[in-house]
Amino acid sequence: MSDAHKTGPGSADNARPMRLRDALRKARIEAADRTGVVVDLRDAEVARLEILNEALDPLFAQIPDRIDMFDRGITQGDTPRLWIDMVAHVVMGRDKRIYRLVQDTRFGRVVIAESHEVGTVVDAVTAYVARRMIEREQALATTPTPRVPEKPRRGGGFWTFVLGVIVGVVGLFGAALFVSLHGH
Repeated sequence: MSDAHKTGPGSADNARPMRLRDALRKARIEAADRTGVVVDLRDAEVARLEILNEALDPLFAQIPDRIDMFDRGITQGDTPRLWIDMVAHVVMGRDKRIYRLVQDTRFGRVVIAESHEVGTVVDAVTAYVARRMIEREQALATTPTPRVPEKPRRGGGFWTFVLGVIVGVVGLFGAALFVSLHGH
């Protein structure tokens, strides 16, 4: 038997093979680190946000399909952002290495979490998503049932019409009588 077919405890066959996904993540991190040092900082930001986006896949796979309040995606404007929903997103800090989870509120932008570690930000996004889902459940549970307006009583409009006709006839008769008496 040749050495290439041996399968002992020290052989390469027993070593855990690196998954392509893990290798791609590692290559992206290395490329983002190199790019962060070089000129194109925006590509580094987008690359880091893509790494975080991929790390969030398991979380968003667990959200039921009937809940459509989360719309995750990366926008590449002046400041690249990884949107979680309509009011929360992740941006990179000034040093382009720190993730910042922020939420827009009616009182301004609030920083929910900051970290250099993807795992820490994933935990913060998970907590945020859980809070938003609970808020949604509470809003749906406390939504009052719509009140059905009372139907107007039938006949009320008819008697108003009859009274109007009578007042009109009496008024015309009075006006005719007044003109005939003062006209001579």
